[in-house]
Parts: sequence; C-alpha cells; structure tokens
Amino acid sequence: MSVDYKSTLQLPVTEFPMRAGLAKKEPETVRFWEQNEIYKKMLESNKDRRSFMFHDGPPYANGAIHIGHALNKSLKDFIVKYKSMRGYYVPYVPGWDTHGLPIELKVLKDEHLNKDTTPALELRSKCHNYALKWVDVQREGMKRLGCFSLWDEPYLTLNPEFEARELETLATIVEKGFVYRGTKPVYWCIDCQTAEAAAEIEYADVTSPSVFVAYQMDDDAAERFPALKGRDVNVVVWTTTPWTLPASRAVTLNANFDYSFFEVGDKVYLIADGMADSVSRDTGLDFSRRLLTVAGKDLELLAANHPMYPCKTPLVLAPYVTLDAGTGCVHTAPAYGVEDFETGQRYHIENYNPVDATGHYKPDTPVVAGLDLDKGGRKALEVIEANGRLLGLKKISHSYPHCWRCHKPVIFRSTPQWFIDVAAFKKRALDVIDNEVKWIPGWGHDRIYNMVSERSDWCISRQRVWGVPIPAFECEDCHETILDAARIRRVAEKVAEGGSDVWWASTSEELLGDLSVCPRCGGHHLKKGEDILDVWFDSGASHFSVMDVPSRPYLSWPTDLYLEGADQHRGWFQTSLLTSVAVAGKAPYRAVLTHGFIVDEQGRKMSKSLQNGVAPERITNRDGADILRLWVASADYRSDVHISDGIIKNLSEEYRRIRNTARFMLGNLNGFDPVRDSVPFDKMPEFDRWAMSLLNRVVERVTEGFEAYDFHMPITVIHQFCVNELSSFYLDASKDRLYADAADGLSRRACQTVMWKAVCALARMLAPVISFTAEEIWQQLRTIDPSLAESVFLGGWPEAEPAETDGKLVEKWEKVQFLRGLVSKALEAERAAGKIGQALEARVAVAAPEFYKNAMSAEDWAMVCITSGFEFGGTVESDDDIRVEVFPAKGTKCPRCWKYEETSHVDGLCRRCACVIEQK
Repeated sequence: MSVDYKSTLQLPVTEFPMRAGLAKKEPETVRFWEQNEIYKKMLESNKDRRSFMFHDGPPYANGAIHIGHALNKSLKDFIVKYKSMRGYYVPYVPGWDTHGLPIELKVLKDEHLNKDTTPALELRSKCHNYALKWVDVQREGMKRLGCFSLWDEPYLTLNPEFEARELETLATIVEKGFVYRGTKPVYWCIDCQTAEAAAEIEYADVTSPSVFVAYQMDDDAAERFPALKGRDVNVVVWTTTPWTLPASRAVTLNANFDYSFFEVGDKVYLIADGMADSVSRDTGLDFSRRLLTVAGKDLELLAANHPMYPCKTPLVLAPYVTLDAGTGCVHTAPAYGVEDFETGQRYHIENYNPVDATGHYKPDTPVVAGLDLDKGGRKALEVIEANGRLLGLKKISHSYPHCWRCHKPVIFRSTPQWFIDVAAFKKRALDVIDNEVKWIPGWGHDRIYNMVSERSDWCISRQRVWGVPIPAFECEDCHETILDAARIRRVAEKVAEGGSDVWWASTSEELLGDLSVCPRCGGHHLKKGEDILDVWFDSGASHFSVMDVPSRPYLSWPTDLYLEGADQHRGWFQTSLLTSVAVAGKAPYRAVLTHGFIVDEQGRKMSKSLQNGVAPERITNRDGADILRLWVASADYRSDVHISDGIIKNLSEEYRRIRNTARFMLGNLNGFDPVRDSVPFDKMPEFDRWAMSLLNRVVERVTEGFEAYDFHMPITVIHQFCVNELSSFYLDASKDRLYADAADGLSRRACQTVMWKAVCALARMLAPVISFTAEEIWQQLRTIDPSLAESVFLGGWPEAEPAETDGKLVEKWEKVQFLRGLVSKALEAERAAGKIGQALEARVAVAAPEFYKNAMSAEDWAMVCITSGFEFGGTVESDDDIRVEVFPAKGTKCPRCWKYEETSHVDGLCRRCACVIEQK
C-alpha cells in the first residue's frame, strides 16, 4: 500500500495567507486604526502614567506633502508610537502654520487680485479658505503614511484661540520692556514688499559690479599729516552695490590696520596697506610709491566728500572691516546694513534712506529720483565717472541673499518696524542653551548657540494683511505710537471671540472700549496700525498657544521634545527659545532633535530644475508606506539623507526578508496553542534556549536604540536577527523537526514556542517603524490567540527576560555557527561540482578542536548542519586548522523527511518517522 507521507508533514509556509501588496492593503489598515480609535485607546490606557510631551513643528499649509514631510513626520511617529507602547502618555497634537506671505501671494495670483485695491477682509477670507484646503490635503497625506496623531484636534495658527494666546504672549514681552519701535535696516523684499526674517533668507550666486570709487578728502588730512599738504588726497572705497552710493554717509576703517597714502600720478590715494597689490590689479593703478603709513585709529573723523554731490562723509572706525576684499575702506550707508547702521548710531550719522518699498528712489532724491535700483546704480556710476572719481569697474560673482518665497534678491533697507530687544535677554538665552536643553545630535548646541550669540534684534512686524495684527495705535492728535500690554490684551479678548478678522472689522473704540484714549494727550482719535506679526512669531509662540491653554488640559509646558530639520536652528528652534526666555526665562523644550536634509544618490539637494525630487505618494502607491518608513529608519537622519529609486529598491529587499521571516514563523505555528503548548525555558533543548537568549538580547538592543532616538540601530538589529540568526540558521536548521517530528513532541513544541515569542516580540518592535506590516502580523497572531490586544499598538512593548537569557550559551553558539558556516561552504562546493544535490544527501567528517566535539552530540551537529550524518574525524589545535570532508550519505532516503539512514523501517521510513507514524 502506497502512503503519501508528505501529507503527514506540518503546514508548510507557502499555504500561509499573509502575502505582500502593501500599497493596496495599507489604506484598509488606516481605516481600521481610525474606526477603532486605536491611538485614542493608547492614550486612554496610559492617561494615569508618566507623560511625554511632544510639540509638533507646524508645516506650512500651501501644498501637498513632499518627501521632507515624509521624513519629518515618520521620525516623529516613531517616537509617538514607541513612547506610547512603553507606557508613556503621549498626546500628540498636529499643527499647521497657516498665515504668511506665500499664501497671500498665491491667492492674489490665483484670484487675479490687486493687494492695494482688494478689501483686507475679502483677501483674508480667501487666504483662510486656501490654507484650510491644504491642511486637509496634508492631513490625509500624513495619515496615509501611517502616522498617529490627534488628527481631529489640530492646532492651526489661524484659530482664534491660538491667535489670542499669541497676542497674550506679545503683551507679556511688551510688558517686560522688550519691544520697541525703531527705524533700522532689515531684510526687505522689493517684489513681496515686506520685511523678512533671517530665517526666510536663502543665498544664491549673483553677478554684480565691483566698483572702486575715490572720495576726495578735505584739507584737514593735510593739517593732521603735513606730508599731504597741497596734494589731491582721496580715500578709495569698494562696493558691489552701487545703488547704495547715493545714501553713502561715511567711510569706515579698522582702527588696528595700517593705512598708507600712495602717490599715483598727481593724485594721492588712501587704502589699507595690505591691499595695495590687489587694488592695483583691479584698478590698473600703480600703488608702488608709498608716501605715508599711519594707524587706522589716527584717521578717525577726517572728512571726505561724497563723489556724487556736496555731502561730507567722515572717516569712522569699526572692527568688522576686514582685508578679505576691497580696500580696507568701507563705503557706509546706515540705512542699508546692520553694521553700517550700528556704526552710524555710534557716530550720530544720519540714517538716510532714499529708497521706497517698491525699490525706487524717492522723488526728492538728488540725481537718481524715481529710478529703480538697477538704473539708479548705473546712473550713480555715470555721475561718479563724469566727476573723475571712478577708479575701477568689473563684474564679479558672489553669494547674495534672496527671498525664499519669490527667490529674488533682497536688500537691506531702513524702515520703521517693531523689534524685540533680543540683547536684553540674550545672556539668559545662551545660559539656557548651555544648561537646560539636550541637543541631539550634540553639534546642534554649537549651531544654535553661535546663531543666538551673533543675532541682532528680532524684527517682528510685516507689511501685509494675512496674519495676526500687531495691536499698535497712533494718536491722530499728538502722533504718539501706542503699544502696551493692557491694550494688546483687550484686543486679544476680542480675537478670542471672533478671530483676528476683528482687527479689520472693528473700530479702535470697539476694540478697546474705555482704553481707546491716548495715554499721552488724552485724545480719542486712535488709528489702528497696519502691520502684522512675523509668522515666525506665530510659530515661535506656539508652545504657549498649544501646550499652555485651558482647552488642552491634557498637554503641559514645557515640552519634552522638539524635532525638526537642521535649518530650524535659525528658525523655529530659535524663535521658540526667544519667546520662551523673554516670557518665562526658560526653554520651551527639554530636548531638541535635528535631522538633515534630503538629497539624491549623488548628494544633490532636491530641486525642480534637476528634476530629482521623489514624491512620497509615488512610493506609497507603488511600494507601500512601510517601505518609505523603512527608508527613514534605515538612514542616519543626523546628516543628509539620500533617496532614490535604487535605494528604495534595496530597502524593499530588506523589507522582504523581514516579512518572510515573520511569515515563515506564522506559517509554522499551525496547531500551536500558546497557553497549552508553550515549553518553559528550562525544559527547552539547548538550540531553542540559545534562540531565546538571542531574542532577549535583540529586545534589549532595539529598546536602547529607540531610547537614544537612534532609529537605524533597531532596524539594523532586527534585520540582522531575522536574516542571519533566524532565517539562515535557527529556522533553516529547525525545518526538519517542524515538518517531521511528532506534532506534540517536545522538540517541535519548543521550536514553536520560540517562534511564537519571537514573532510576538518582532511585531511590537517593528510597530513604530513598519507599522502596517506589524499590524498585519499581529492580526494573524490574534487568530492563534484571540486574547491578544485589539491592535499591536495596544500590546505593549516587549521586555527582555533575564531568566530566559544565557550569556554563556550565546558565546558557545557563536562558535557553533562558525563551524556550521565552514560545513555549509564545503557542502556548497560539492553541490557545485555535481557530487551531491541537497545537503541531506551528504555526511561530513570534521577535524576540529576539542571544544566542538564536546559542544553537542553528532546527531545535534547533523541537525544544525542539515546533513544526514556528522562525525569528528580528528582533533586540531585551532579554528584555523579545521578541516571538513564531504561524503555521500549512507543508507537509504526516508520518503517522509528525506534523510538518509542505514537502517530502514516500514515503507523505508527512518527510525524517527516510523515512530511518528506509529503514534498517529
């Protein structure tokens, strides 16, 4: 009678239903999480435990999510899920930055509106709707990535409560005396017609004129230095912005440099002594005849004449003058540079600004009236040349600041603005950076410390309408400008009720009530200001507006963590710090984690011109969001992160190996009841105890990685465990006992116990990263044990079991793996030579050190090496001398397990299979 012995084997993995197809299945999992409120259940289960406050940096609501969002939101999601699974209460509120110029400009363009003729409330309404549209689009994109959040309770910077709390923050800063009105240079975009913050500036190369101009000096130079008597003496300045020359009001030197007067024909020129050769090359003038050399400090307050029109320009001193380029004599226009302004203030020099908001010279400007800056600069040079004062002109390429919105060059322009006096609390801010915040990685400390220590005062006013108004008033009777805490708070109360539109919809009297009186003259004619707050103030005050408001009692301030890109050291990290220190004297965060930028395989920044961008939806629709999340976890986010189709393809293969390992284990848990069939650690065979010990070490290392926010470590450890220790060794060597041993035998049940514990732990360790796959694994586990939690995210974090860890066993089996590797190599060579087929067709003889002979029985060695026979054929001194010989297996092939055995039983079965069949 013929018997199909294959039918008596255990369920093979190929019949297990967990198959790939992430892109199709993941949306169903998102719906499962949403419909069953899994994240809210996580919060509920942890609400009485230790909290972890994580404040979301708000993305800008003006387009679909890009690959940078995918990186940022995935990193945040890893933390939210890991901390929650560890038992922390992590109420994560998503946020969006919804005010600002990009939205306003986009609406004006799309709606074909004119900002000067469109009513403010109409424009604001359209901006409001535009922002909300993109909030919805981005939210759905982030959900598709598998991110957990309180999606129905986001914070939006346009929400009335947020705006009102922001104004209260401003009121406190004003109350402390840190806000002032000043006329000083700020970044100004002519195209956007508004002031800009340093964080909104990007740099690009431009070609500019390199100009050398002679300012003729007064007779006081000869009076101070007699050797110059009767000579035509000129100080030579250099500039790349000739449009600023009409506003030139001084020439700045360095007190510590040596300056020389050079005789060139019938002229005498003054330049820094060390710049003679370079100026000679650029102008063609011969600076070889030196008349006199003096210290820069000895030239202070000598007078020179403006090269275009009658105007005295004194020689002044400042340490910022260098010898990197130019002449060592810096043309100074206080209205067009921060350093120039500060020098002008020190010497009481006029802050003269002849340029209007549109980039044209004002009508009363001599020589260049009404011209734009390019034409005005050319006109200035024509006049200077006609006056015989143009010494050199050529073109150079150099880096220059541009607007990050319109990507056009910006200028420094002196205008009346509202400023926060950062200098007043800068020392405290630096102390906080040093002592109260953990910077991850460590270089983040130096980056923000240097930026804060070198920054000037913060210009917080903008000349637009889409934003939160600065509640300033001007008395039309005495022209007093009024910005005080009481009036700001009164306006904040109105904003809390109806949003910031109330500023444009109401009169001063309606806004202020009994406070609509000038505190200086008692007049009742207060005119509302027209400036709005810098959007960096919106987001920079968000920690107060979100984490410290009555409507969110589940949040608390300060937060435990901020996480954003490296550019936020000059942006959100810094503005949040400044508002917090100004109001509370401390940091708004306990730790700051920084990630790098995304680049392609060649290290190039993503850009439209290079067409090297990678859209996240393309990856999620093709490969699945888990592959994108795996990319985030696999990269070292602390530096630039590379992405390409090739990288994604390689990660897909890595993912497949992890998935197939889990799939194999699940497929071989057929008939296993964890409660009834689990084998205690001390009853397990040594091979299984080794696997359990290794699993516990993996849990420890993965946990350490997540605790350190070192996400590529956990995924690397898990991948190596799945591929090297499980798939290639433990599971491979265990197939025979899984398929052929008695179903209820100790060996098979011990292996199933290991697989059950391993796949349960792997599902939970993978959950923060490849969330969809982890959930799928977990749901399959629930078919085996329905008592498991509803979701993997409610299953808790796996804990290493010291009682199930044997360090000496791990060391021993490292050597076992070494010898197995040598045997496998020898078997592969014989297979390649056509001498054997499968490894079970062979027996091996090994000459090895005594350790291996004593490690375990020959039968166990045959099991580990997957051969039909194993024997030791001699002893050698070291591992380097190990010899492996391969021979054909003896006996006949068992039709059930395919092992060869010299003694056959009924129907040719081996001893083991015969016993198993007999017991059935």
